[in-house]
Amino acid sequence: MFKSVKSEWELTAFNRIWVSVWEEKGYELEYASRIVERYLAVADDGQFVGTSEIKPYFPGSSSSEIDTVAPFHLHPKVIEDPTRVAEIDKIAVLQSHRGQQSISDLLSSAVYCAEQYNYRYFISLLEPVFYRALRITFHVPMEKVGARTFYKGDDVIPVLFDMEAIYRNKQQYRWLANHAPAACMNNAITAS
Repeated sequence: MFKSVKSEWELTAFNRIWVSVWEEKGYELEYASRIVERYLAVADDGQFVGTSEIKPYFPGSSSSEIDTVAPFHLHPKVIEDPTRVAEIDKIAVLQSHRGQQSISDLLSSAVYCAEQYNYRYFISLLEPVFYRALRITFHVPMEKVGARTFYKGDDVIPVLFDMEAIYRNKQQYRWLANHAPAACMNNAITAS
């Protein structure tokens, strides 16, 4: 399951999770000043176990740090309609809950967000092992936008996710959450 972060309490849980994962991995912390949505992955026992953050993307602007790592702003799909592109960041799962279910929930939240806000593409910087899992295990439609490079504590692979291809062909993605996101987002849940 997943839910949108709506309260200060949920935001505290969100920050606790991604910060603990970033510190575990040795990444530099960076807080977003603008967001579209934040999501929490929720385990069967109701604990918050993962995070993802969708941020607006402003191609080529000084506020778009991701463009300093890879030339997203020069990609033809981004140039075509930059208003339909967002950045996905802070994909993090607590070590004790890493597995297909938590990742499926976070991917499902991203698809839900993309469809709700009419985004075609998400851009991101992915850790290489996670990139491989998304490509091989989940068959997420994505393409590399630049070379593997070191950024804020680890090697990353810049990618462009074709979110529209997923939400227009949901039946092809068995990992996509079967439940209605609205029902999931209204569940009463407890923090871990």
